[in-house]
Amino acid sequence: METHLADFIRGTADGDVAEAELRKCVHCGFCTATCPTYQLLGDELDGPRGRIYLMKQVLEGAEVTEKTQGHLDRCLTCRSCETTCPSGVEYHRLLDVGRVVVAERVRRPLGQRLLRFALREGLTRRWLFGPAYRLGQLFRPLLPPALKDKVLPRKRPLAAARGGHARRMLLLAGCVQPAMSPNINAATARVLGRLGIDASEAAGAGCCGAVRLHLDDREGARRDARRNIDAWWPHLAAGAEAIVITASGCGAQVRDYAHLLADDPAYAKKAARVTLLAKDVAEVLAAEQAGLAALLSQRPAARRIAFHSPCSLQHGMRVRGAAEAVLQAAGFELAPIADAHLCCGSAGTYSLLQPELALRLRGDKLANLEAGAPAAIASANIGCIAHLQAGTRTPVAHWIELLDERLGD
Repeated sequence: METHLADFIRGTADGDVAEAELRKCVHCGFCTATCPTYQLLGDELDGPRGRIYLMKQVLEGAEVTEKTQGHLDRCLTCRSCETTCPSGVEYHRLLDVGRVVVAERVRRPLGQRLLRFALREGLTRRWLFGPAYRLGQLFRPLLPPALKDKVLPRKRPLAAARGGHARRMLLLAGCVQPAMSPNINAATARVLGRLGIDASEAAGAGCCGAVRLHLDDREGARRDARRNIDAWWPHLAAGAEAIVITASGCGAQVRDYAHLLADDPAYAKKAARVTLLAKDVAEVLAAEQAGLAALLSQRPAARRIAFHSPCSLQHGMRVRGAAEAVLQAAGFELAPIADAHLCCGSAGTYSLLQPELALRLRGDKLANLEAGAPAAIASANIGCIAHLQAGTRTPVAHWIELLDERLGD
């Protein structure tokens, strides 16, 4: 695609990123076939190719309108288009630039600004979100349906994993998962402990930065990344093998730290190393096949489940089949899933900002997940888990929790 960037962006770091991605695009339209919002709305401007045209016009100096912003806002950032693109367009990098530029030129209505501020500042602070969420769990039966759907019932906490192993890995706590489902990381530590690996969270690490980045606060996302790197660095220097991430949305973000901090001389090299060491828990277990096989030997057949692979796992982190292989090795029967590449509609804060589209996507996803009559639905991202659970009576859990239960049989 030929480009003529405007003076305000040409030659800048953002301009270089945008121009590189725009020039890769050959207008083929393969991306529209796998775009969830295009499938729902049938509007070229609500698909990747149309949004690329819109961003190209903005970056070349065209007038920016609320309509342009609306089309960009409706993008889930699921990155399914990137998996499909034969030219290797990293669409999310272009979108990050385009959204920031549009946000600087289009002032949102007051209600939108307040909601986005509350999400950006409230979800990312564990000291604030945790007590508020626990209060919501306490009064969950009294909450209105729309709010009740966002609050998972509280579960009995798991016993802590035993320590003392020679090998060590770090766990990312994140911002909302510790309050919403603390047993996910606890189950991960227990499973890794059975394999002779200590796994613990580093004090000082917190939100990965994805919430801020997707709400147009890129500098805030960079601050989150630097804080996490500072918290992890002494442990990595002392021999921690990996940063194990159990929320794939966070995993996709941490995998992007090298790009996010590429122009920061104090953090660029550290960010590049963190990017290399960031692993989804499925990748870690896939590399421990021998030890895992010994743990899983001679176990009776387990129940039938449906595995929902989050967009951030299959399209963002490009981890496909690893969790499914571990679950099958553990004796679970996996139900076939139609249109498994399409988004469930959670997408970070998307279900709160675009509720109508999110509910339509959830309905389609649950219909496919439940078609095989599974006893449970497993996923790999806390946002997807909460979003799906609100629409079904079928239990929804992180797959590592199911594996931990299985190993404890």
